[in-house]
Amino acid sequence: MPARPLIAHAVHRLDIGGMENGLVNLINGLPEGFADHAVIAFTEISADFARRIRRPGVRLLALHKPPGQTARILPQLWRELRRLRPSIFHTRNLATLEGQTAAWLAGVPRRVHGEHGWDVGDLDGSSPGPLRLRRCLRPLVHHQVALSEPIRRYLTTRVGVADTRVSRICNGVDTVRFAPCADRVAARTRLAGDALPGDAFVIGAVGRLAAVKNLPMLVEAVALAGKQDARFRERARLALVGDGPQRAELEALVATRGLAERTWFAGARDDIPECLGLLDALCLPSLAEGISNTVLEAMACGVPVLATAVGGNAELVEEGVSGWLVASGDAPALADRLLRCFALPEALREAGRAARARAVTQFSLAAMLDGYHAMYAGMLAQPD
Repeated sequence: MPARPLIAHAVHRLDIGGMENGLVNLINGLPEGFADHAVIAFTEISADFARRIRRPGVRLLALHKPPGQTARILPQLWRELRRLRPSIFHTRNLATLEGQTAAWLAGVPRRVHGEHGWDVGDLDGSSPGPLRLRRCLRPLVHHQVALSEPIRRYLTTRVGVADTRVSRICNGVDTVRFAPCADRVAARTRLAGDALPGDAFVIGAVGRLAAVKNLPMLVEAVALAGKQDARFRERARLALVGDGPQRAELEALVATRGLAERTWFAGARDDIPECLGLLDALCLPSLAEGISNTVLEAMACGVPVLATAVGGNAELVEEGVSGWLVASGDAPALADRLLRCFALPEALREAGRAARARAVTQFSLAAMLDGYHAMYAGMLAQPD
């Protein structure tokens, strides 16, 4: 029998993150027998995270790129692509885009690039250097994927990609794995002990503790709300699930704001559905976003979302129905929204029910898999 086509996926690092989680879901969920897969991490591969890949035979390769020196690994990438001979090479975000040069030189016949969101150093894609790089490498990329409508418009209007060469494929969520918690009080006791009492009002953030997520805004908002309402100050708890470079800064900030005894730093975890089930509301105060896996997962768990009105958040959160949006950087507005949610628990629960229904009907994992399957199949049908 002829060998199956190989899709080589390039990421900066295979570790905890929304984009990486989406890649694992994609590899696990594409039809059996459709293609083989390889994952090339420009830096490192977390063995714990890699174990989430359930499909057998996936090849994993780490190139150990030094900080800021992509050019140094391009010869190595070229050699690996010549060895693997993939039918499709798929880079993701600016950190791996230069890999398209090695793929072109290696003769990879079909090349895809996905834009998933922005970095803290370039919140809207307008920085001259990254924009120039995207325009320069545009001719080497046969097809591009935009996860949100703002990103699609950016690619077509600013980068100059033809409409016919862009697919908008939104992230999808596994609504079986991510489902409403049957007993929130028991889950809090089991996972967090005394840190999250059963009757607490728990606001949480889930994901990498990095600057682009702007979690200091959430800490400030909780502190402001506590100053305005004594009952909120008594009952509110903050749950920060994840790890990352901003953890020490956040630990110092919650101590400064008098929230150390009311904040649970859960660290990096692999029981995210259970952790989401602990929350009364998820807060995502990001400075920039594509289509947030965390928001989708919270919605699927029936947890209402309070997020900043950036990137694709407005495509996910239906204002006043399944959650609420506030301006980026506006901690007082977030504090006000937290107090309203605290004062109206039934409205909060109704928003959670609407969020679950929206995730199931409009953002299923099946729809995401269908989108990528159709794109890859269309490209593979083209002659080399």
